[in-house]
Amino acid sequence: MGIDFDALKNKAQDALKQHGDKIDDGIDKAAGFAKGKFAGHDAQIDGATGKAKEFLDKFEGKPDQTPPPQPPPAPPA
Repeated sequence: MGIDFDALKNKAQDALKQHGDKIDDGIDKAAGFAKGKFAGHDAQIDGATGKAKEFLDKFEGKPDQTPPPQPPPAPPA
């Protein structure tokens, strides 16, 4: 008998959708704790926090905060 990874994935996605706000708060608390323990590394902690929240937003159905890439300008005629 093996592990049903699809069922496990679906449960994780459901939990993220239902409790995303609590997870978001936990990410903020963890970032605050890390900043207190690792002074001088605020930029790296903020970067990791941002990436974690972007990942969370994908499962909550929020649109991506990054603007779509623009096409290159047309060459001069």
